[in-house]
Amino acid sequence: MKIPSLAFFVVFALSPVAVVAQQPTTSTTPAATNAGTLPIPQPAAGFVQPKTPWGDPDLQGFWPGVEMVGVPLQRPARYGTRNMLTEEEFAKRASEIKNEEESLLAEIDVFTADVTTPCVIRCPTSPTPHWQETGKPSRQASLIIDPIDGRQPPLSAEGQARQAQQQADNKARIARLQGREADTYLDRSLYDRCITRGVMGSLLPTIYNNGNEIVQGPGYVVIRHEMIHEARVVPLDGRPELPSNVTSYMGDARGHWEGNTLVVVTKNLNGMTGVGGNGGGRTSGRLTITERLTMLDKDTLQYTATIDDPGTWTRPWTLSFPWKREPAYGMFEYGCHEGNYAMRNMLSASRAAEASGSK
Repeated sequence: MKIPSLAFFVVFALSPVAVVAQQPTTSTTPAATNAGTLPIPQPAAGFVQPKTPWGDPDLQGFWPGVEMVGVPLQRPARYGTRNMLTEEEFAKRASEIKNEEESLLAEIDVFTADVTTPCVIRCPTSPTPHWQETGKPSRQASLIIDPIDGRQPPLSAEGQARQAQQQADNKARIARLQGREADTYLDRSLYDRCITRGVMGSLLPTIYNNGNEIVQGPGYVVIRHEMIHEARVVPLDGRPELPSNVTSYMGDARGHWEGNTLVVVTKNLNGMTGVGGNGGGRTSGRLTITERLTMLDKDTLQYTATIDDPGTWTRPWTLSFPWKREPAYGMFEYGCHEGNYAMRNMLSASRAAEASGSK
């Protein structure tokens, strides 16, 4: 999250909102590996990759994904196979972002506002929304670049069966609880319990906490995400993978260099999280995530990830978007008060309601 000072918000509120189009600074060529037919930007002509003292490509620094907030994971059908906005479409997106920024700074009179319809954000019953991040207008129509229509592939037979079972389980749970959604902590999601967002949910652009930091040492790379304070330690020494029965929310990662590109392959995921923003949904335990991180110039790192899960989709699919360097970015603690207080409060309130004979 960016510097949360009062001065920052005052200056921002008094300054005109500037909307600047992102201009491509790098050449593009068709990707050779796991990226379908749409081009992935390549390093700028003449760019010399910096190296660490031990000789590895130096990717270290803060690389927040804030600028891509508002670009959907899946491409709206109206764009078809086109992943670049027209001038008219770009102007519309820029206008929407400007309006959103202004709405985040708008004052709400809590004494006269309509509070009859609760909401999560941007209304009188929600928290003050100035902590949200709106990004900058991007010409990219979707994060997914392969398949060429920018959409996730159809579910596999296994994926369809698991989805149907999850829906049946949810229906049975709702019937069992009869409106009580806090019988036990297991009745609440990983999101509510502030446990994790998973690998992809920790880094995909969302409404806030879009910071990413890369730290390197001989034989290791650490990728730290501001969202729910995940830190992934990636060994580069070719060590064997963990046994397949040892699984976790963030999986088992192994990395290597292909030229100046860091390649991270993550397996042994437990299937309890998804691959969308904030980690919604679920995958199978057969998921493999292959990430590729390449510096395009001194301030731009292209992030590309291929999702391969035959237990969920009929074919692999790939997303790609830039991370922009921001040396002054503040990586703040993810103090998830829902997990700290709300879970206990919900459970204790439910027990108190039962004791009084009410629901």
